[in-house]
Amino acid sequence: MQLIHGDCLEKMKDIPKGKYIMVSDPPFNIGYHYNTYKDKMNESDYYTMLADIFSGFPHVIIHYPEALYKHSFNIGVFPERVVSWVYNSNTPRQHRDIAFFGVKPDFSKCGQPYKNPKDKRIQKRIAEGKMAKLYDWWEINQVKNVSVEKTAHPCQMPVEVMERIIRILPENYTIIDPFMGSGSTGVACINTKRNFIGIEKDDKYFEIAKKRIKET
Repeated sequence: MQLIHGDCLEKMKDIPKGKYIMVSDPPFNIGYHYNTYKDKMNESDYYTMLADIFSGFPHVIIHYPEALYKHSFNIGVFPERVVSWVYNSNTPRQHRDIAFFGVKPDFSKCGQPYKNPKDKRIQKRIAEGKMAKLYDWWEINQVKNVSVEKTAHPCQMPVEVMERIIRILPENYTIIDPFMGSGSTGVACINTKRNFIGIEKDDKYFEIAKKRIKET
């Protein structure tokens, strides 16, 4: 685990050459109330920033679909695969997409719970320790105020989402999250035994991430 406090645009320059996949839930540029970061850039500047950070690396970005289309157009690369992450919420947006750029996920490396656990045949499979195949439609709850893993970060990613992503990526790569936030990607990397580099510019969120990762 390597945790770096600072602006990812600057700190990425200090990371030595190696085999990396960037996995991140970047700021959405829609006016979230972060501690210090102002989440409302000029749209052109925002997509230029994403390109400066992610292009040149295999990367996985979690974002709303239209933003991923624009990012893809801006960098001139189509995703290898896209997953829909769906959740129940009291907001107009009920899902986000997870796009894999420059890397092909292997869905056979991870399972998911069966959708019909009361079926006797499925109960037998569960008793045998089996899981359903992983598909491209993930139903996972958001981290809400009543969630056990909730921190002071306003846009915290569920560890379960990050674990699924990491499990289906090639294993001989270090995972980099340039927008580490509350540290969910780092926690997922510990749980999946993967090397991790996390970068976070906000003092408060960096300390939250450091504490979570240390206690995992």
